[in-house]
Amino acid sequence: MTAIKHALQRDIFTPNDERLLSIVNVCKAGKKKRNCFLCATVTTERPVQVNVVKVKKSDKGDFYKRQTAWALRDLAVVDAKDAVKENPEFDLHFDKVYKWVASSTVEKNTFISCIWKLNQRYLRKKIDFINVSSQLLEESVPSGENQSVAGGDEEAVDEYQELNAREEQDIEIMMEGCECAISNAEAFAEKLSRELQVLDGANIQSIMASEKQVNILMKLLDEALKEVDQIEIKLSSYEEMLQSVKEQMDQISESNHLIHLSYTNNVKLLSEIEYLVNHMDLAKGHIKALQEGDLTSSRGIEACTNAADALLQCMNVALHPGHDMLHAVKQQQQRFSDLREQFARRLTSHLNSVFVQQGHDQSSTLAQHSVELTLPNHHPFHRDLLRYAKLMEWLKNTDYGKYEGLTKNYMDYLSRLYEREIKDFFEVAKIKMTGTTKEGKKFATLPRKESAVKQETESLHGSSGKLTGSTSSLNKLSVQSSGNRRSQSSSLLDMGNMSASDLDVADRTKFDKIFEQVLSELEPLCLAEQDFISKFFKLQQHQNVSGTTTNETEEMDGGNLSRSYMSGVPQTVSSEKDMIRQMMTKIFRCIEPELNNLIALGDKIDSFNSLYMLVKMSHHVWTAQNVDPASFLSTTLGNVLVTVKRNFDKCISNQMKQMDEVKISKKSKVGILPFVAEFEEFAALAESIFKNAERRGDLDKAYIKLIRAVFISVEKVANESQKTPRDVVMMENFHHIFATLSRLKISCLEAEKKEAKLKYTEHLQSYVVYSLGQPLEKLNHFFEGVEARVAQGIREEEVSYQLAFNKQELRKVIKEYPGKEVKKGLDNLYKKVDKHLCEEENLLQVVWHSMQDEFIRQYKHFEGLIARCYPGSGITMEFTIQDILDYCSSIAQSH
Repeated sequence: MTAIKHALQRDIFTPNDERLLSIVNVCKAGKKKRNCFLCATVTTERPVQVNVVKVKKSDKGDFYKRQTAWALRDLAVVDAKDAVKENPEFDLHFDKVYKWVASSTVEKNTFISCIWKLNQRYLRKKIDFINVSSQLLEESVPSGENQSVAGGDEEAVDEYQELNAREEQDIEIMMEGCECAISNAEAFAEKLSRELQVLDGANIQSIMASEKQVNILMKLLDEALKEVDQIEIKLSSYEEMLQSVKEQMDQISESNHLIHLSYTNNVKLLSEIEYLVNHMDLAKGHIKALQEGDLTSSRGIEACTNAADALLQCMNVALHPGHDMLHAVKQQQQRFSDLREQFARRLTSHLNSVFVQQGHDQSSTLAQHSVELTLPNHHPFHRDLLRYAKLMEWLKNTDYGKYEGLTKNYMDYLSRLYEREIKDFFEVAKIKMTGTTKEGKKFATLPRKESAVKQETESLHGSSGKLTGSTSSLNKLSVQSSGNRRSQSSSLLDMGNMSASDLDVADRTKFDKIFEQVLSELEPLCLAEQDFISKFFKLQQHQNVSGTTTNETEEMDGGNLSRSYMSGVPQTVSSEKDMIRQMMTKIFRCIEPELNNLIALGDKIDSFNSLYMLVKMSHHVWTAQNVDPASFLSTTLGNVLVTVKRNFDKCISNQMKQMDEVKISKKSKVGILPFVAEFEEFAALAESIFKNAERRGDLDKAYIKLIRAVFISVEKVANESQKTPRDVVMMENFHHIFATLSRLKISCLEAEKKEAKLKYTEHLQSYVVYSLGQPLEKLNHFFEGVEARVAQGIREEEVSYQLAFNKQELRKVIKEYPGKEVKKGLDNLYKKVDKHLCEEENLLQVVWHSMQDEFIRQYKHFEGLIARCYPGSGITMEFTIQDILDYCSSIAQSH
């Protein structure tokens, strides 16, 4: 734009004695975009004239030409369209309204600002600026400065400066005072010259008169200086007189300062002595309690606790700088250290004795719990030890080494005690599960490992192909009888009268109760011990729970504990939680192996026990995690839950494997397959066990795996069946599966239930259609030929003219199937269907009714073909639909 401006100034305005002040690139609004320039110019000659010139590029060449010019005095209104938002449009009202669109809002605003300034300087007329921002209308050129109106031009617009209003007024008053000011300018100028001379003379006289006053002032100043000199002489004499007084006052002031300093020092010394005496003096009663206090009675423990707290306060007193250099302070500190060491040794020795005595006392009570499935109660022991909790906290804060030693000793003594108790407890649980006595246990368990495994193998791979989740009940009976045949012979006879399924249900219920009892005994034992450890050893356990991994629960030794958590530095909440968990792991290191052994025994007795264990263990894990997700109990039960889940998955896999290995007899009809019946038993059992259980998702996944395996195995057996038709095997078994799923209402198997119903319906229809092709075989073949001719394009009414399908042939075929023959064929069909179907599923009447409906449908189809292909022949079947209904009813009743 600067280059264009210089070009326009050089080519258009300089030849016309004009100067270009502002330029804007515009086009007319609402028309084709033909650009031109609006220029604001002023003339260089007087009087100054301001114009708005429109310049556009010539059509014949690359140069600009002057098209239109308007005088600024003819401009009435400048409309900027919008004072707030940026809008490139604006209107100029001359003799008519000219609407323009600027190339940018900045150029438009610059041009309007220039017009406003030119109007203020040269015209001073009323031009309306509407929709223009007030910032553009502010006066930017200060008065008295001879600068360019547009701002930025290098030379002044004009050297002539107009008079302001006050100057014009003064000139008018002066000219009114002289009548010849206008008519005779020379006389007026001469008069002004005379008055100026008079004024200059008056000024000179005033200056000469002021010189006398100056001389008088100088004399007064000289006199004042003499008076000042006299005053200074007097002040010097006074100062010499006061000098001796000043020295005496300084000596008095220094003496007072020393007295005050001595007093202050004495006060501070007394304060420090009182502080040391008050904070580092231990009462004689406390000293006696620390040295000889009774640690067995409650009153003695309380006195020792108070004395230990007082000693700790004295040792932890905040000494001021320099106190530690005092000999008395050092002696007192050494005395406190000796008392602390002496009492720490005495306390440690006593607590170690208590730990040992607890192990002996608890061992004497183990015999009482050996018969019952309960764990000894440690609450009295915990209650007695908690009296020492504050002393343990004191020991932890004052002598961490002895605190560490007590912790190790406690873990060693208690781990051995709990190991004996828990092993005896689990031994009782195993005896109750297997039904053996404690005396016959060793004799019974040895053959159990061999005979039970052998019988389990035989039951899993027997020729019947039955899915069993457990060993035979005879295994349990043989184990019992081998241990004590005489004492339990009567119970064995009673159990022999029970069915195998009743024995399984009773054994599983018994196992479930025993396993729940085991978990219910272990859980409060662990929680009580963990709570005791937290309170007794002063370890926080319910804040800032940090995540843990399974590896952290591995068995630790004292060295690891010492290195990791007993380094003598203040313990954080997180590390104290880890210390609690590792102490619990050391104390109860036998729980997880014993639980795994018990789970293995339960799985060996009956693999379906894994369902009970999964539900119970999941519930206890969920309960433990709600209390503290990172606790020892939660972590241990979580690890055991993984083992239970593996056994559950193994149980499901074994059932699927047995389905795949099942074999059927080639000489007898198939009926309901064993694994289909076993799936029903498994589902009913699982639904009763997993009702409202937390691990329902695991069962749903197992259901889907099993049902898909059942579907595949049913189809496999159906394809291999020689005695029973494939459709019958599929129909009966899928009907049984559909009935089972409908009864149990298992939500995750809704799709499989629909699929089982669909397969049952399809194979029922297929079996019916296949079987009905035999009673009217020739009639079926005849009408199949008729339908084939019609399909080839022969009209239905012309089929009777075909030699092989004329009316005589039709009558001959119909005569072969009188009502008596039809009834005989249906009777044979009923007998054959009866041989194919099994009695358990009771589908004979359903199949027979479907065959009756299909036979009637075929009959109507044959009648329709006769009516269409043999019209007017009067040929009909020798039996009616009512005859078919009577035949089917009588056949069903007779059998």
